[in-house]
Amino acid sequence: MKVKWEIRHRIKPGDVGYLTYLHGTLYAKEYGYDETFEAYVACGLAEFVNLFNTNKDRIWLAETKGRIIGSIAIVGHSKAEAQLRWFLVHPDYRRIGIGKELMQEAVQFCKERKYKIIFLWTTSELLAAEHLYTCFGFGKTEEKTHEIWGKKVTEEKYCLYL
Repeated sequence: MKVKWEIRHRIKPGDVGYLTYLHGTLYAKEYGYDETFEAYVACGLAEFVNLFNTNKDRIWLAETKGRIIGSIAIVGHSKAEAQLRWFLVHPDYRRIGIGKELMQEAVQFCKERKYKIIFLWTTSELLAAEHLYTCFGFGKTEEKTHEIWGKKVTEEKYCLYL
């Protein structure tokens, strides 16, 4: 598939709602998550926008023809530590390099901001994302299994030491 996309890092009206919708519908379809996952994403994105600080936070949105097809964000937690969040590529646009480009942008931003650690939480079901994380040097540091989002889920923490 030949697709031309652009990446921007400014939030526009409608982006938070659309990203929430994308996460909610895709994770329900692909992994069986219920509506509480969508609420979790909505709360986190709302907090991110309300507390956004250009010195420590950034979001990247991949678009084609004005439609968001991918996202990733960095949330600064301290001078040394940042969290990677909301990494997603729409299924119609996977395996063409969007995820890799978004990861490169996020890691480069963290290096420029002189973060020492980038961490993320994912689930054991997201195998393609896990592959990309390990290709970028992230390693699994923790895991916990519990009932969340309407099912039993194993959450995994990955860290990249810069």
